[in-house]
Amino acid sequence: MDWLSDHLWEAWLGVGIALALAEMLSLDLFLLMLAGGALAGMGSAFVTDRVIVQVLVASAAALLLLAGVRPPLVRRLHGGPDLVLGPASLVGARGIVTEAVVEHRPGRVKIGGESWLAVSEGAESDIHVGRTVEVVSITGATAHVRPVSSSNPPKEPLL
Repeated sequence: MDWLSDHLWEAWLGVGIALALAEMLSLDLFLLMLAGGALAGMGSAFVTDRVIVQVLVASAAALLLLAGVRPPLVRRLHGGPDLVLGPASLVGARGIVTEAVVEHRPGRVKIGGESWLAVSEGAESDIHVGRTVEVVSITGATAHVRPVSSSNPPKEPLL
C-alpha cells in the first residue's frame, strides 16, 4: 500500500491509459472522457497527496468533459450530409429540353445524360426545345421542371 500512496500519479496515468484503450472497443467517446478525468486526477496528484481531492478533481473533470466536450464531438463525428440516391438526387439539377413541354402534353428533358419525361411546374406552361430547365421534383418517372433564366449559371454540367 505504500507504493500506491507514493505513486498515485502513476496509478491515475494507468487508469487513464486503460480507459483510453477500452475506448477503442466502444467508440462512443464515453470512456475517453473518463480517461480525461483520470488525467486530471493525475495532475492533481502532483499538487496534493490527498486522495479525496484527487478523486473529486477527476470526477469533476470527467463530468465537465461528458457534458461539454462529448456532445459536440458526437454530433460532428456521427452527423454529416445525407446521402441522396436515385431520382431524388436530380432535384435542383439542370437540363435541356429535347422535346417541347406544352400545357397539356409532357415533353422530354435531358438531365445528367439521361432522357426524362417532363412536365412544366409553375406559371410558364410552354417550354421550347433547347431551353434550360431546373428539376423541381421527381414523381415516378416524370420530372417536374421550371425554366431557368439565362442569367443564372448552371450549378453542374447540363449533359
